[in-house]
Formats: sequence, C-alpha cells, structure tokens
Amino acid sequence: MIGQFYETHVLPHLIGCACGAPQIMKQRSRLIPQASGRVLEVGFGTGTNLSFYDPAKITEIVALEPSEGMRRKAAPVIAGFPVPVTWLAEGAETAALEPQSFDAIVLTYTACTIPDPDRALASLRKALKPGGQLLFSEHGLAPDEGVARWQRRIEPVWKPLAGGCHLTRDPAAMITRAGFSITRIESGYLPKTPKIAGYNSAGCASG
Repeated sequence: MIGQFYETHVLPHLIGCACGAPQIMKQRSRLIPQASGRVLEVGFGTGTNLSFYDPAKITEIVALEPSEGMRRKAAPVIAGFPVPVTWLAEGAETAALEPQSFDAIVLTYTACTIPDPDRALASLRKALKPGGQLLFSEHGLAPDEGVARWQRRIEPVWKPLAGGCHLTRDPAAMITRAGFSITRIESGYLPKTPKIAGYNSAGCASG
C-alpha cells in the first residue's frame, strides 16, 4: 500500500516530472493561452500550466487542488505570478463551485486521476458561464486494440504508483457524457511517448 509519505513528498515530484515532459509541455503551450477571464484550473498540481497563461487576458485563477503536497510545491511558482491565484483545496466532485461563475475551465492531465469523473465534469459544466469554454488536454484509452490491451493489463499496477491515474479512460466520451459539446478536438499519439500513456486528446468544449 502506498503510504502518506509517498503521496505527500515523493508523488508530487514524480508527477511534476512526468507532466512536464517536452511533448506534454508542447500541448500545454498550445492550449493554455486560449484561457481568458476568470479561470478555474482543475488539478492545479505544482503549477505547471502557470507560465503559459496570458496575464493580459485573465483576471483570476482559481486553483482546484486537494493535495497538500502539490499545493506546497506550487507555492513558490504562484508567488511571482502577476494575476491573483486562489486556492480551492477540494476535489472536483465535492468543490463548492458557484453556478455560471467561470469564463474558462482548464483540464489538463487531470481527468485520469479524478475518482468520480462523471460527477466532477457535471459539476464543472454547471460552473461554466454561458459562452464559456472547457479547455482540455488528456491522455486516455488508445484506439488500437493491441495498445488498449496493454493499457488494461498495466493499469492496476500503474494507478497506485501514479496517483490514481487511469490509462483506459476516454476523455472525449466523458466530456460529452457530462453534457458538454466538443467544438474542437485533436487526437493522436504523442511523439517520443510510450503508447500506453501517449494517446492524447486536446481541444475545446462549450457547456
């Protein structure tokens, strides 16, 4: 069983390294500058996305992050950011989000770890203003059966070591099931990335 020390002190560093890989950072750099207004970032983690926001376009970032270890590691990054960043130390399923209160919601490499993604996404849709957008980039279930078979085999071992990360979730299907309308999506294997964790879907959805 993974202990509290691992989850608090080791896992944030491992996730920070994995989520900061060059191909992942390229996806972030294309997506995050599109955010504007009041932004909710789900699974803020160690603040990896922060440098990609355009401060001239946003008024506030609400950083949804239940992990104390992640929040502690992100603190120095937030300190120098020119736009207010407000912590919300809850999970997406249970967070007290005001209806229609965000212009943009950012979901990057987080849907794979949320314990109840359907409930979380339904809550996020209610929190999105009319005309707002969900910006997402997530890895998930591969379309090739050979790769998907290995994802299913490896997932039980992968999950506890990777903070609850699921390899076999379909992010586009989850987003649609929650009532969002996907307006743009690009899917494919990320270069120089193991296929079991490299099938990526990125795009934009409206509420």
